[in-house]
Amino acid sequence: MRICLFPGTFDPLTLGHVDIINRAIPLFDKIVVGIGLNAAKAPMFSAEQRLGWIRDIYKDEERVEGAIYEGLTVDYCKKIGAHFILRGIRYVSDFEYEKTIADANRTLDKNIETVFLTGEPKFTSVASTIVRDIIRNGGNAAPFLPDIVAQSVLK
Repeated sequence: MRICLFPGTFDPLTLGHVDIINRAIPLFDKIVVGIGLNAAKAPMFSAEQRLGWIRDIYKDEERVEGAIYEGLTVDYCKKIGAHFILRGIRYVSDFEYEKTIADANRTLDKNIETVFLTGEPKFTSVASTIVRDIIRNGGNAAPFLPDIVAQSVLK
């Protein structure tokens, strides 16, 4: 079974994330969208809220599930039997950053391969950091968010 972990903070889950997940579905038997808990980051939305969005959006897609994890991504991959890590790339700078992480992960476990998908051009400017700034400053973040996320954020 080809199990893939798509790790991130997903704070919030954006249309860019959903684009990557949807285009990865045909490639894997199961995609675990893993919300990584990072002590260095103070998220805007609780891990449970983010997990709820993933579950709501993919309630009819049995190959996608959400999870919350702590620690090294490769360790969590081993725990869930994932041999692939999925990462989305928007810009060349993303690739340079992601490649260093992929190289480190490969050093830690050579049985786990990182797969990169480039985002659709229309989602290139969609970054959670920008979306959080829009929300924090009372702007309309809806164009960057799946409907379920936008509805709960705008409440």
